[in-house]
Amino acid sequence: MLKHIVYTLVLLFGFTNHAVAQFGLSHEVGVIIGPVAFQSDYGERHDFKTNAGNTGFGIGVIHYLNFSYKASCNCYTPETYFNDHFKLRTEISYNKTNLQHFGQWIEGNPSIGKEQLKAMRGSTSLTNIGMQLEFFPWSIRDYTATIESWAPFISLGGQFSYYNAKASSTLGPLGTPLTTFPKYLTPSDGRSHGFSTESGSVWSVVTSVGTRYKLSPMQDLMVDMRFQYFFSNWVDGLNPNPNIYKENKTNDWLVWFNVGYIYYLE
Repeated sequence: MLKHIVYTLVLLFGFTNHAVAQFGLSHEVGVIIGPVAFQSDYGERHDFKTNAGNTGFGIGVIHYLNFSYKASCNCYTPETYFNDHFKLRTEISYNKTNLQHFGQWIEGNPSIGKEQLKAMRGSTSLTNIGMQLEFFPWSIRDYTATIESWAPFISLGGQFSYYNAKASSTLGPLGTPLTTFPKYLTPSDGRSHGFSTESGSVWSVVTSVGTRYKLSPMQDLMVDMRFQYFFSNWVDGLNPNPNIYKENKTNDWLVWFNVGYIYYLE
């Protein structure tokens, strides 16, 4: 798996470096950091306690190709709509979230099932590599030339992630009727149970909305709200058999609010 990540890094950054060298495009680097809300099979859908409780933290390094400016000649590129409204973002990020059940299914009169759900613990950590194309409705040139200006954007892209999911219980090892809620004892998707402690890789689609704020000619601040949808339901380590438990409707996904600092390289 490490080999695949290294190859992907070489491909992504090799592409951007080749583009810079070949076309003289300018580039930017930055860091992002912020809280992550992981939407998984832990807890109750649309429940505030679940959304607030199953939160983690993420950090990343980002790189931009700026099509509006040529570093090789210290001048603007030809004035086209694409050059003045789009940037290509490459990213490496990491986030981790601890997970447990919240909501009505663990509240009220005590029962064996409720105690089993209360005792379940999980976590997932993700290393993400990918690209997004960012669209700026307002002119990038005008923004670059104006200190204390704003540049809202939306983006769409894809990421390849390596995940490490863990599932356990404070009652003892999962996998027995004494410790495990019945729906998680049923085989699911090739696993012997509806839970799994495993590592794997997964693709995801990423979209975000945010804005930049111009601090100086060479520095920006950024805030960004991201939605990331995974093409797997095992990223959190839980996946009760969807053919039996129809409430298990969607794959895992997350929302990440991050703040970033961006520096323009000459």
